[in-house]
Amino acid sequence: MASKVTELTTYKAYLAGEWKASSSGETIAIKSPYLRETIGLVQAVTRNEVDEAITAAHEAQKSWAKLSLSERGAYLEKWADELTKNNEEIATAIMQEVGKGYSDAKKEVVRTADLIRYTVQEALHMHGESLRGDGFPGGSQKKLGIVQRVPLGVVLAISPFNYPVNLSASKIAPALMAGNGVIFKPATQGSISGIKMIEALSRTGLPKGILSLTTGRGSVIGDYLVEHKGINMITFTGGSDTGHHLSKQSAMIPMVLELGGKDPAIVCDDADLDVTVKSIMNGAFSYSGQRCTAIKRVLVNEKVADELVARLKAEVEKLKVGSPADDSTIVPLISDKAADTVQGLIDDALAKNATLVTGNKREKNLIYPTLLDHVSQAMDVAWIEPFGPVLPVIRVSSDEEAIEIANKSQYGLQASIFTQDIDRALAVARQVEAGTVQVNGRTERGPDHFPFLGVKASGMGVQGIHNSLISMSRQKVTVLNLK
Repeated sequence: MASKVTELTTYKAYLAGEWKASSSGETIAIKSPYLRETIGLVQAVTRNEVDEAITAAHEAQKSWAKLSLSERGAYLEKWADELTKNNEEIATAIMQEVGKGYSDAKKEVVRTADLIRYTVQEALHMHGESLRGDGFPGGSQKKLGIVQRVPLGVVLAISPFNYPVNLSASKIAPALMAGNGVIFKPATQGSISGIKMIEALSRTGLPKGILSLTTGRGSVIGDYLVEHKGINMITFTGGSDTGHHLSKQSAMIPMVLELGGKDPAIVCDDADLDVTVKSIMNGAFSYSGQRCTAIKRVLVNEKVADELVARLKAEVEKLKVGSPADDSTIVPLISDKAADTVQGLIDDALAKNATLVTGNKREKNLIYPTLLDHVSQAMDVAWIEPFGPVLPVIRVSSDEEAIEIANKSQYGLQASIFTQDIDRALAVARQVEAGTVQVNGRTERGPDHFPFLGVKASGMGVQGIHNSLISMSRQKVTVLNLK
């Protein structure tokens, strides 16, 4: 495992099945968030190259869609094998590029290989159906409807920085298995990891043109890709502001958006605090809280608040802070700008009389884990998604108050409920506005075959392997009129 960059590489884009430098002659420097130095250069792809990639994808898609599911799946199975074989190299790229702990980066690659293999098997077991015409009053036995799923065409897959391999493959694999072509636009900070992942896919002999990887400046190709008439579906993971912008830019194009969250942990007065503390710590602070599903606020019943805060303080102060190469839990944030945002939220809360329990220390873009108590609804940290290691504690007097505060948020991705009363858990879960509610566990994505969705500003559409295959295909009905 290397933690230092020994040689600066200029990576090529993967356009219509070929690795090539962009005709722009320009590159974009990728800077490591913890090494604080440039670790590689990626291509600044042009709009003309985007046009060519989309045209090639449409042409290749015709033949790709004619392949059997087993034939398409064979390429993806080889892809999973290649990822596993090159696990350490890809994990090192993830660690250096986005500052994720090395062991977590390796787990991401393994999880991705498992996701791809499961996607193949799920697609193989998604059968069509037939409908009898006389199944409806007045219908005729002479009509037989054959319902199949067919590809949409070319899918635009836009991924975020925080899971640059897993959240990319979770879009690309179902798109390919459903018979689509793919244009893959990784996050700029995440491009090298995405390139390493697509290098593995290209080694499978994937038919040329069916997939292109376009790195480039959002100001040049971002909106251009989204508004391109050759794009038939968009799947995006990222910030809510960007998602809102995309939904306005793309008229009449199917979209699946996985956006931000302000996931609450609702702690009832009968909660098992051993389970609660462990879950909150894992949920709030892993990868410095740079997860859309991170626990981002604690709504705790005042009867157990003192004990919970004291126990959280003890655990927060044990967290390993430092370099991802040392498998630290708290690592430098993705950018100085991200750290500025988190520090601003902490400063605002303290200025409005929140209690600093521990933390509020900063070294460049490294924010030490910070626990804030007596946070009120007047503070920005109660509502704004920090994407960093700060955890606000809001004390409540009842389940009803916790639900009210939880639902005031513009977000609705996930929520956790901690109680030993299952009836109480289900009652609260029914009222919380979220795509997923976890009972006595941390908010998290997965297992990857579970439906994954957000409501309100947290997203649109449903992911998870089965649902992704459905969203990246459409039903087509052929009616046989029998004699």
